[in-house]
Amino acid sequence: MRYSELRQDLVSGDWILIAPGRAAKHMQLLQKKKRSRMPVKGCPFEDPQKSGNKKPFLIYKNTTGTDWQVQIFENKYPVLSHKGTCAVVRKVGPFSVTQGVGHQDLVVTRDHNKNFPHLKPESASLVFKAFQERYRQLSKDKCMAYVSIFHNWGPSAGATIYHPHYQIIALPIIPPDVAHSLRGSDSYFKKKRRCVHCEMIKRELKERKRVIYENKGAVSFVPFVSRSPFEVRIFPKAHLPFFEDTTEKDINFVREVLQKSLLSLEKKLRDPDYNFFIHTSPVLNRNKHKHYHWHLEILPKVSIPAGFELATEIDVNIVNPDEAGRLLRVK
Repeated sequence: MRYSELRQDLVSGDWILIAPGRAAKHMQLLQKKKRSRMPVKGCPFEDPQKSGNKKPFLIYKNTTGTDWQVQIFENKYPVLSHKGTCAVVRKVGPFSVTQGVGHQDLVVTRDHNKNFPHLKPESASLVFKAFQERYRQLSKDKCMAYVSIFHNWGPSAGATIYHPHYQIIALPIIPPDVAHSLRGSDSYFKKKRRCVHCEMIKRELKERKRVIYENKGAVSFVPFVSRSPFEVRIFPKAHLPFFEDTTEKDINFVREVLQKSLLSLEKKLRDPDYNFFIHTSPVLNRNKHKHYHWHLEILPKVSIPAGFELATEIDVNIVNPDEAGRLLRVK
């Protein structure tokens, strides 16, 4: 790319400014930072219950049954809580307001120093098994509309504790970004009678400019319309609307692609902080969203939104997605 280009996202309709003319800053984004490691001693997740955390909802032990490998328990300081009544929307003047009813859980893995890309495949698959099992439990709560699963890695991504952990938050509403994506997906399906995400996957696999890694059942790529430098999306190749219903076989395809992609980010981008999260169909009115295609998004923390982005809601990406895909490609 020689010139800047405004690109419109096929799902959301948002405009993104790709500005590779500023790529002199490219290498500045990749300054290696020394990762601060919290010592094992004093870590609240080495023995969560002795550190004051509640009894786990789910616990998975090793093959000998002598130690836990993954456990899920309520966040000690939840942003939402559920006392038995559903949230009711009410008016406060012109504003709509509802109670902060919901659930916030932590998913903690045993090894203090092994984040997701460095887990053994069976341990990483166990994390996804835990995600799915807790998701199914939360989806039975009739007060909930959406279950969000995400991971913050590193201080600039919002992780206040070094020990690897993941979060699951159940909400009484559908979050704005998800609602935006659902509307775009629904609109495309009504016009074309095809899944918009399947169409994007087909194009990426045909062009192969931005594909990072693929196996038989899943693929990762840098989107043509990337909101930020080195954004990555991971899709199961089969059209699967519901994360919680995905088979173990397909989950393992996605798990492998996620681990390979994160290892590539770590190596090629000099170990950045990042967030990854799952977007899936809501638990509310499930049958309305069969057109949707669940997936993961990875956002490395290599740039900071500034005045233009905040004033216009047009994200600026100074790295050509084709170049980002080439750099991150797993060979």
